[in-house]
Amino acid sequence: MNNSICDLLGVDLPILAFSHCRDVVAAVTNAGGFGVMGAGTYTAEELEHELTWIDEHVNGRPYGVDIVCPDASENSVASFEPAALAKMVPAEHRDFVNQLMDSRGLDIQLTDADLTTPMRVDLEYGKQLLDVSLNHPIKLMANALGVPTPYMLERSKAAGVLVAALVGAKEHALAQVRAGVDIIVACGTEAGGHTGEVSTLVLVPEVLQAIQPISDIPVLAAGGITTGAQVAAAIALGAAGVWTGSVWLTTEEAETEPVTVQKMLEATSRDTSRSRGRTGKPCRQLKSAWTDAWSAPDSPQPLPMPLQSLISEPTLRKVDRLAASGNEAARDFATYFVGQGVGLTHRVRPVREVMREMSEDFITASDRLSSFLES
Repeated sequence: MNNSICDLLGVDLPILAFSHCRDVVAAVTNAGGFGVMGAGTYTAEELEHELTWIDEHVNGRPYGVDIVCPDASENSVASFEPAALAKMVPAEHRDFVNQLMDSRGLDIQLTDADLTTPMRVDLEYGKQLLDVSLNHPIKLMANALGVPTPYMLERSKAAGVLVAALVGAKEHALAQVRAGVDIIVACGTEAGGHTGEVSTLVLVPEVLQAIQPISDIPVLAAGGITTGAQVAAAIALGAAGVWTGSVWLTTEEAETEPVTVQKMLEATSRDTSRSRGRTGKPCRQLKSAWTDAWSAPDSPQPLPMPLQSLISEPTLRKVDRLAASGNEAARDFATYFVGQGVGLTHRVRPVREVMREMSEDFITASDRLSSFLES
């Protein structure tokens, strides 16, 4: 296919695949798409290891990295020192989690030791991940939170690396264009992870209408996209391609816990929840006893990012271990970031098969549209 995003990235298919799993990133890239490594949860040392592995498995094909490198004004807390953050978690929230686990008969307790590994979303940490990423032959750097800092833009462009930014509203897209990003990802509310409230079908043309008078940079559609027909629909809307995520969570190569994969395969598009209960920001994930608990009238208000993750991540990791052993109560709590497109995934497949089926479905949908126009 020849279009702006394929030309910019040097790929065969306008399908970008976000994943926290290096195997998925490499497999999509090797199948003609463009894998993007979600690196926000890695340390600099871990990211170096993961990107080196990808380099060794893609044979020079292009791929990208997605990190969080926020401006200081984006931070919800003043310090990211583990000891300082731990003290900021109210006893009410720790008690709520522990009582919740007790009420379901789960031998899981949130301890002081669990509060020592915060999710880093500060500028200094983002700089470390950016510097590691730019030491590898990446083609794209994506910023997952807000407008990229001047540091990210300057360092990336000096290295010849394109900068992408995710947006959930047209005003955010305008801010990104004015900052100087190269690609906009218009992320509808159907998407997994942090999302806004506008659907993909509305957001994409809204973003295009807003930015076209001042910029011709490509816009990617994101949110609920799991089929080739949806890729064709996105391009019909004016998008240059698509940014995908949830469709890769049930592939053979994915990092998703087996219990959660099975829940996803059984889920419908109504079985996701946009909840603050995991990260502190509205984040779409698989509905579970955990998301239900944080939306109950008697629950405390979720803490701001990254404090909420201090209590959610260690608890949910323990939940996954118990669920893997066959504990049904733990299975009820198992969850992961996933979009409404989960209702369109019904079996575990290798990444290459997903890419092939999306390509064939895209061609069928395009032929259907052509036949309609010719009739």
